[in-house]
Amino acid sequence: MNLVNYFWYFPSVIPHNICDQIIKNGEVKKQEEHLALTGNLGINRDIKKSPLSKKEIKDLKKKRDSNIVWMNDMWIYNEIRPFIHAANKNAGWNFEWDSSESCQFTKYAKGQYYDWHCDSWEYPYTEEGASKGKIRKLSVTVSLSDPKDYKGGELEFDFRNLDPNKKPNIRKCTEILPKGSLVVFPSFVWHRVKPVTKGVRYSLVIWNLGYPFK
Repeated sequence: MNLVNYFWYFPSVIPHNICDQIIKNGEVKKQEEHLALTGNLGINRDIKKSPLSKKEIKDLKKKRDSNIVWMNDMWIYNEIRPFIHAANKNAGWNFEWDSSESCQFTKYAKGQYYDWHCDSWEYPYTEEGASKGKIRKLSVTVSLSDPKDYKGGELEFDFRNLDPNKKPNIRKCTEILPKGSLVVFPSFVWHRVKPVTKGVRYSLVIWNLGYPFK
């Protein structure tokens, strides 16, 4: 799929008090916080009932090291969804989507990161429910932290347009550094979060679903 726009951003649109409330809610759920999973590790796995082995943790941290909490507060969706619709239209994607996964509240402490990846899955979801038969189409990242509170942790995109044979075309998404900024991008676009070198970076991620592209 050829893209004119690989992402669409909105600087400082989420009020600081809303960002602070999301962080507060995430910290309140401290007992639910756990290492973020990737790939097959995260499919239908209850981390409490089936803890990661030492080897799984070691292998996981080669790719991703961050702590997450899941949120389903409707007021959070109501705050962010208008910008998803606006980005989908303004960027010219016009993807059909109709539901969202749980919000992922993510905490990157010093040394934590998420290496190159894309959010989309190889196949549509198969479990019963609103997501059955659908794929991730639009991803959203909201910057909840003030950039003065941390260093590193930059969000970067690789604009090779899905062709691994092309040379990397890396672009830092500096537009969402201000607290309350957000970026929307197709879930198949490759991206990473570089290691945090000081402080803590908080973000919120939402994946938005629709039936596969025709």
